[in-house]
Amino acid sequence: MIKTLKYQLLTGWHPARWIRLALGIALLVQAIATSDVLVGAFAILLFGQAILNTGCCGPTGCSVPQTKQHTKDTTGPIE
Repeated sequence: MIKTLKYQLLTGWHPARWIRLALGIALLVQAIATSDVLVGAFAILLFGQAILNTGCCGPTGCSVPQTKQHTKDTTGPIE
């Protein structure tokens, strides 16, 4: 469990994850400075998504599958 958490925290840092981290930190600082609870909740959401590598659909929910699936060729003439 700890190894998978460490692996998840240290790998897979793509640009969208860095943007979520930066926005989460910036909004958290802003929320503390203005004592705004709603902005703080949104900041924690973004920060959590960056740390856990999740998004609106999960870590690979919206991505294209990596394996190629062979399908029947349907580009031929219609009969």
